[in-house]
Amino acid sequence: MRLKQFIGLGIISILCFSTFALAAVTPSNEVGYDRNKAKLLSYVLSQELQKNHFSHKSIDDKLSQDAFALYLKQIDPRKQFYLQKDIDELQHFSTKMDDEMRGGQIIFPLVAEELLRSRVSQVTKFIDEFSSQNFDLTKKEELESDNKKLPYCQTDEELKDRWRKSIKYQIVSQSLNQDAVNDVKKDLDEAKNTPPKTEQVLQQEAKEKVIKTNRELLDRMMKRESKEQYDRYFSVIARAFDPHTDYMPPTQKEDFDIHMRGSLEGIGAELQEEDGFIKVKRIIPGGAASRQKQLVAHDIILMVAQGKGDPVDITDMRINDAVRLIRGPKGSEVTLTVKKVDGQTSVISIIRDVVQLEETFVKSAVVKASNMEQYGYIKIPTFYRDFQENGHGSTGRNVTDDVKKSLAEINKTKTAGLIIDLRNNGGGALVDAVKIAGLFIKTGPVVQIKTSDNKAEILYDYDVDVYYQGPIVVLINRFSASASEILAAALQDYQRALIVGSDHSYGKGTVQTLINMDNDLPLLGLSMGRYKPLGALKLTTQKFYRVTGASTQDKGVISDIVLPDAFSASEIGEQYEEHALPWDTIEPASYEKWEVFPFSLATLIPVSQERVKGNKKFIEIQKQSDEGKDRLKNTLITIDLDSVKKERDRMKELRKTSRIGGHGFDADDEEDQAPDHELTSKEEETRLVERLKEDPYILESLSLLGGSASGQSTSVVGVATQESVL
Repeated sequence: MRLKQFIGLGIISILCFSTFALAAVTPSNEVGYDRNKAKLLSYVLSQELQKNHFSHKSIDDKLSQDAFALYLKQIDPRKQFYLQKDIDELQHFSTKMDDEMRGGQIIFPLVAEELLRSRVSQVTKFIDEFSSQNFDLTKKEELESDNKKLPYCQTDEELKDRWRKSIKYQIVSQSLNQDAVNDVKKDLDEAKNTPPKTEQVLQQEAKEKVIKTNRELLDRMMKRESKEQYDRYFSVIARAFDPHTDYMPPTQKEDFDIHMRGSLEGIGAELQEEDGFIKVKRIIPGGAASRQKQLVAHDIILMVAQGKGDPVDITDMRINDAVRLIRGPKGSEVTLTVKKVDGQTSVISIIRDVVQLEETFVKSAVVKASNMEQYGYIKIPTFYRDFQENGHGSTGRNVTDDVKKSLAEINKTKTAGLIIDLRNNGGGALVDAVKIAGLFIKTGPVVQIKTSDNKAEILYDYDVDVYYQGPIVVLINRFSASASEILAAALQDYQRALIVGSDHSYGKGTVQTLINMDNDLPLLGLSMGRYKPLGALKLTTQKFYRVTGASTQDKGVISDIVLPDAFSASEIGEQYEEHALPWDTIEPASYEKWEVFPFSLATLIPVSQERVKGNKKFIEIQKQSDEGKDRLKNTLITIDLDSVKKERDRMKELRKTSRIGGHGFDADDEEDQAPDHELTSKEEETRLVERLKEDPYILESLSLLGGSASGQSTSVVGVATQESVL
């Protein structure tokens, strides 16, 4: 209604929303089209944010200043382009972004980008000079690694020197990488009577590669389109309300949908950008490319055609743009021109299909422990639900159904306890957090939701069935957030589970609604269809509270048993986020705790602490945590070959002795990378066994479930997997 009044008052002339003005601009007139679309977005976003955000903030000078600061951090995070005088010039806009949003005249991002382009051109000249310079890689120099401590450069000379140090550090790092590759090739070279490359040659190659990479980066920056500047602008306006409110342009909305439903439609290949080419990193098991068997890892994709259409050269194309061309609806054909490792060029046609991202789905197992007991294990990577299958996501694949099926398999075996692994689970569908909590209690409230008008709603479990009766340990870390915190908090408050892991979870106690902004267009009463899709607004509309009345916002869920965490010194969590909503409390809900809490904290805490003190992996993890604290204090790094190599070797050794470090299955560990072929059930069993055997958090959880008051650790001796391809 307010939109119609807005138009009726004639203010539409200010926004340039007239039919005549917009009719003259089409998508082919890119700059004008983007400008008018930005005017439309500024109005729709302003209305949605101020009216429906939980905090009811106004888009005023204060919010403008917050958004301005966020914008600068995004556009030049390392302060390696703008000079201080540039920032002083742009400061004029720090209290004008609210005025721009009201008037629909979005100027700041275009001015900021134009100024940045001039600096990019300047830096490009620096890089050209560096390409003919000799770098003394043995000279000790220092480089500040903490963006917060870096001031903006005052002069061109200072900026050039900052880039010189940065390039030198990159060359040092690349030289060490080249050395490692050269060591591997030495034996082959000797067999072929080929002399290995000298250090001088390796360093020259490293410099050439670094110069080339930086030129490509700068070239991409010069090619950025105006719509990217508008997208960033609207994103920081939204994020100034709180860190989880965000404007999502259409392409980002598509990625969000893929994450939520755990599937996409495409060829089933993981791609990466390398030296200006799009390279196949991995073929996803079970996908279209896997079944077709012609496209393989390390292939370079040169051109993409839709079916029998004309091919598009994707060399030097941004990876996001290339992915948009390769993805497509199930049943459609895409034709790829690829360069094979042997240099041959091949044309491959693939019929796109649904690609299931198995790493997002539930995994489960029954573990045989050294105390002769058996324990259930369920890993929940995310709370996924395919909302596109049906308006409410009731018929698509979802995490609740998968957990139910896993529990049914686990219950076929007599188990002495269950581990629910929520490490690195960043959340997902709220409905599934409530439903899964309900699997372990009889009935009762699970979580309380408060809206922006201070009305509280209680979400209940009405299912009287309990799907697992035994003792439960829930594993969390600093990356367990949102829906995973609802589940962990509910099981803790009902005294249904022991919470084990990092000192606290992430602390995201807010609920977001995804608003399709195209749905706002009819309210304008004008023909705006040409500007679709507008994207989506992820908007914080509610806060959730435990049944005790305490929020998980900011503080998170506190573990009952705290274990060493390599990232405990890092600024990970809601409390470190800018513009985060505060912690508070409401009235508690009425609920009945589980009949018997099977854990004695007074007994288990000191015994666990003693076990941890004697555990080699936890000792190394604690050492890694202490190293992290030191690195946060001492952020200057020495950039010569000897110093960087010593630091790299030291960190490599540290990582080798503490592979997991609180993250769960370490995604950075090569041994734990997803396979590039479809595993047999036996291979999957072997892989899962080895990972569980080596995970100190799993082993300590088993000891806690076993009530091991003797201080002896429990180990995994075998496992019968129930891999959740359900």
